[in-house]
Amino acid sequence: MGALALVLKAPQVIAATNAVGKNSKTAGDGSGALLPLPAQKKAAPAASPAPAPAASAAPAPAPANSNIVAVRVWPADEYTRVTLESDKPLAAQHFLVEGPDRLVIDIEGLELSPGLRELLGKVRADDPFIAGVRVGQNRPRVVRLVLDLKQPVAPQIFTLAPVAAYQNRLVFDLYPKVEVDPLLALIREKEKAETEAAQSVQDALGEMIARIDKPALPAATPPAVLPPGTKLPKPAPGPSPAASAAVQTPVPPPPLPGPAPSPASTAAETGLAQAKLDRLIVIALDPGHGGEDPGAIGPSGLKEKDVVLAVALQLRDRLNSNPNIRVMMTRDADFFVPLHERVRKARRVQADLFVSIHADAFITPKARGASVFALSDGAASSQTARWMANKENAADLVGGVNKDIAVKDANVLKAMLDMSTSAQIRDSLKLGSEVLGQIGRVGNLHKRSVEQAGFAVLKAPDVPSILVETAFISNPEEEAKLRDPDYQAKLVAALATGIARYFAKNPPLARHRPLS
Repeated sequence: MGALALVLKAPQVIAATNAVGKNSKTAGDGSGALLPLPAQKKAAPAASPAPAPAASAAPAPAPANSNIVAVRVWPADEYTRVTLESDKPLAAQHFLVEGPDRLVIDIEGLELSPGLRELLGKVRADDPFIAGVRVGQNRPRVVRLVLDLKQPVAPQIFTLAPVAAYQNRLVFDLYPKVEVDPLLALIREKEKAETEAAQSVQDALGEMIARIDKPALPAATPPAVLPPGTKLPKPAPGPSPAASAAVQTPVPPPPLPGPAPSPASTAAETGLAQAKLDRLIVIALDPGHGGEDPGAIGPSGLKEKDVVLAVALQLRDRLNSNPNIRVMMTRDADFFVPLHERVRKARRVQADLFVSIHADAFITPKARGASVFALSDGAASSQTARWMANKENAADLVGGVNKDIAVKDANVLKAMLDMSTSAQIRDSLKLGSEVLGQIGRVGNLHKRSVEQAGFAVLKAPDVPSILVETAFISNPEEEAKLRDPDYQAKLVAALATGIARYFAKNPPLARHRPLS
């Protein structure tokens, strides 16, 4: 309180010192008192009458508090994002505490509200970073949020201006303090898959032996027969159908059904699996959008981010069944990955291919068919391709990227585009042609040739890269197809076959990457 009182009194001291200035100067005698100057030899002219003191202005009203309109948590192994959406911009200060690890965030312009308390129930038990959340009113108009952590983190905390359907957002991104080596993660994933496969064989054999050795079950005891006249207790009264209907919550859109059985391997896939290679083929699969960015939304509510993730996960499993291939996913759950980070991930694992999977949308529901895009080193191949690239390149605005990093990313992507070689684009067109030919066997095509435009996510200069628009999710018929497990399985088989056919004609370049 002493420091605070001094700060409050300081303006008063300064004001008093300024008031003496007309006829006096400050002289020091060691006490800090104000001493008068000696009398002047020449009389000063008479001063004009002092103006009447102005009426003191009414104190300015305190700024209105922000209201929390939504809280969201997006947990993932790569990082966890916490988003507070509000009707007015928020400001925050944060610091880390050790023993145990905690992240403390003071949010200004807030009072504790039910909307903010919802965050307590949003954190999942399997969140890799957050163990728990505490929230309280630290002081007037400042709410303190404490995140109890499961591991040390490198937090990024930033704000996002309103865009699309979102209002103001305050974002906490919790990254691991020590980043995981993606190549090491691929090797461990391969070893884990081999161990699980061996374990499943042992489990099946053990189950068979157990069934053989298990003694026969005794005959079931017949149900007891009650004597005549026995009265049964009445069941407890339950809510009436009308009352039950009154408390029912709105039914969310139906989730995507589980995957259908995968079609048999094609000749091209079998040939690639039997090929004698001196190293592992690494394929980067990139399900578009995710987390805060839903992508396009179909007429019945199907979200692009959900369906492309389902397709990508099935494609990953199909490709990983090939002993010569290992897949790296830019995301394997519902979280957002900035465009530059998708490219960086592919390059860090020295991917041989990069396949970004999307579902198209247009202003009219009549648009239909799949498309495949590659990077252009100049103008787009069509107005549609340019429009599509601009739409996909805006994903960072909706998904949310730290603006301090976004400036650097824009420069990095520009440099990558400058480095993109004609060989990379030529190989991308070859890959796109093979994939497009196979997709055309299972559904309609919007364009029968690979289109080109300046897609930011295709700008890895040393990785052949394509973007596949699987269908128009804005078309009701094609949205229904994208939801259909059988169609998804056919689409996955087509993508895998196209990739295998590409490698049959373009063997992977020699690199120092063994199979194990």
